[in-house]
Amino acid sequence: MTEPIVDAAPAIDFDLKSLPKVSLHDHLDGGLRPATIIELAEAVGHTLPSTDPVALGQWFRESADSGSLVRYLETFDHTVAVMQTYDGLFRVAKEFVEDLADDGVVYGEVRWAPEQHLQKGLSLDEAVEAVQDGLEAGVEAVSETGREIQVGQLITAMRHADRGQEIAELAVRHRNQGAVGFDIAGAEDGFLPSRFRDAFTYLAQHNFPATVHAGEAAGLESIQSALVDGRALRLGHGVRIAEDIMVEFDDDEEAGDTVGLVTLGDLSSWVRDRGIALEICPSSNLQTGAIAEFGEGIESHPLDMLYQLGFNVTINTDNRLMSGVTLTDEFNLLVETFDYDLDDLLELTLNAAEASFLPLEEKEALVEHINDAYTNLG
Repeated sequence: MTEPIVDAAPAIDFDLKSLPKVSLHDHLDGGLRPATIIELAEAVGHTLPSTDPVALGQWFRESADSGSLVRYLETFDHTVAVMQTYDGLFRVAKEFVEDLADDGVVYGEVRWAPEQHLQKGLSLDEAVEAVQDGLEAGVEAVSETGREIQVGQLITAMRHADRGQEIAELAVRHRNQGAVGFDIAGAEDGFLPSRFRDAFTYLAQHNFPATVHAGEAAGLESIQSALVDGRALRLGHGVRIAEDIMVEFDDDEEAGDTVGLVTLGDLSSWVRDRGIALEICPSSNLQTGAIAEFGEGIESHPLDMLYQLGFNVTINTDNRLMSGVTLTDEFNLLVETFDYDLDDLLELTLNAAEASFLPLEEKEALVEHINDAYTNLG
């Protein structure tokens, strides 16, 4: 873990949006602008719950606040429906990049499942090319404003389907045209990564990295399978690794305090000691019930315990539309809930930069850029 180079963190009394950020877990079909959904839906004849941008945005947030991952995922029926053509995918991808840059993101990995975007006749390769064209147009638009952002595609297979090998081959095929990694997503409970063991082996044979959704709707078995069968370099969410940590409290009579004694299990020790990154999405985890075992409010989220214990914690948004958040909002939430300061935010950002699927030289340049920006805050 890279040590932050800020000597002393000043009070956070400015807009955190200005901080350079790294986004590793952000779904393309979960980050649309409500106004864009309305325009695209009209063009393809798709019926929405509302045609008012404000009301539609509110509908997405309320539907996602159910505490159920299943219902959370149902909201994607509307976003995916308007992302079935070249024009739709191009526009959504372009605006996705622009919105990331507006939030201070300097590097973002955009995950999405091409197999869900073939209803209007696009092939898998055509869908990937459409998104890549949109991402590149977004990068260019950001550059024209005097800012810089890098983005890459995380090609994702749906874990309840049977196209894992096909999507793995698609990802490798586009490795030099924007694809930087592979993922599996969708309903996690009951669909272990072991279903895609052969696909993950293929990726490993082609030296192509994978991050795997695990430890969100399902627990330790899912994480174990992600590591063993999926050869995951990162865990998508991974928050339920905390279920493998035992905390016992003893009263320290001399100090008059209650002392927590922490014991890590074999799985959590493996994840921590090898620096396997956790792509934690605080607001989304609360919405989907991923942290229900630990409490009801954000203050019960185990991310702070994981961070304090030395896990490789990164902070992400998951689905900005459904959660109604930006990465700046999530940082503010950590400051308000756990009293994090700039040193903490820097370390979390550096964790994400180093866990990215960038080549080493580009990763080092990204880390240097982030460190320089924090150093110059004062």
